[in-house]
Amino acid sequence: MRNRRKKFLFIFLFLSLIFPLITFSQVDDLKQKIKEYQDQIKELERQIKIYEENIRIKRKEATTLKNEISILDNKINKTKIEIAKKEKEIKKVGLEIEQIQKQIKNKNLEISDLKEKIKKFIKKIYQSDNKNYFHIVFSSNYLSDYFSLIQTNLKIQDQLQGILKETEELKRGLENEERELKEKKTELEKLKKELSSKKNELEEDRRMKAYLLKETQGAEWKFQTLLAQARAEMQEAEREISRLEKEIRKKLAEEKEKQWQELEALGVVVFSWPVPNEGITATFHDPDYPFKKWLGEHSGIDIRADYKTPIRASASGYVGRAKYGGMGYSYIMLIHPNGFSTVYGHVSEIYVEEGQYVKRGEIIGRTGGIPGTPGAGRFSTGPHLHFEIRKDGIPVNPLNYLP
Repeated sequence: MRNRRKKFLFIFLFLSLIFPLITFSQVDDLKQKIKEYQDQIKELERQIKIYEENIRIKRKEATTLKNEISILDNKINKTKIEIAKKEKEIKKVGLEIEQIQKQIKNKNLEISDLKEKIKKFIKKIYQSDNKNYFHIVFSSNYLSDYFSLIQTNLKIQDQLQGILKETEELKRGLENEERELKEKKTELEKLKKELSSKKNELEEDRRMKAYLLKETQGAEWKFQTLLAQARAEMQEAEREISRLEKEIRKKLAEEKEKQWQELEALGVVVFSWPVPNEGITATFHDPDYPFKKWLGEHSGIDIRADYKTPIRASASGYVGRAKYGGMGYSYIMLIHPNGFSTVYGHVSEIYVEEGQYVKRGEIIGRTGGIPGTPGAGRFSTGPHLHFEIRKDGIPVNPLNYLP
């Protein structure tokens, strides 16, 4: 009987053993590296704010060639730091992914060990249950041995229950970490896109600076002449858009064309993004719009788009204007029912003709690039689409209408 007691005691102690601990030194090293990157990112953010303040101050000053070059220099330096920050963020997220993967591996190992432990539990309980308790009772000199056996089995079953609970908790933790891993991978892809966008922005600012220096040859009077030409060009486009929209809308109402009546019968005008939303570089009435002082409020949004990205009609409508300005400012205006119209500016190629009807999503042209390229105008801030939505001739915030 003593041997039997020792046997059950051995089983109980065996089941209570802690499995060989997984070394977490690698995970600790990763945590330390992640912390270092976080500190470096904070320092870069501090430097970015300094350049942002410099740009803000310069934009309040008079519009001169010297100031514009200074703003561009600050923007270039700011973007360089933003690129460095994105690179640090990518490395940090990469380490976080590695950390989660190690934690997932550790949890899988723990779960495997617990499964083996459960198997041994069940086997021992099965072996114990197969014993003839009546034989134990009547062959034993002491009835207390029987009760001791039952008590030991109950302890084993309690221990098994605890291990099953621990396994379930590990599985839930594993599911959470796998979900976090998926989110981190998505974040990593987003950061990579943002890094690519920042590199493009850096090149755009460098090209803009080179363009200004080339066109003005460092002369302030030449810069002011460029400025005046750009202002006149944009004011003419604004007058033209306002005049034509009224005339065309009146004409369409009087002539009662079948296609226009069909559009009106649809009721609500549904808008979609004219180019993929890769980022807004200037918002509606943007307080930081660089040309606000001499062109007025920014009447639309600037959507980042690579040079010659296809432009799609944001809503079905009538082509009211398709102006190709050569090396100047090119744009397309569509007339829609319910008093809506849309304007697509800095267009390098135009695929529609005035008087034509287009459907939502139909390609109507391609986006422009930096000054000195077709359709961009004299002061484009780089490859993008200037997009406006107007209601009853007045510009409204496109973001209130886009999905």
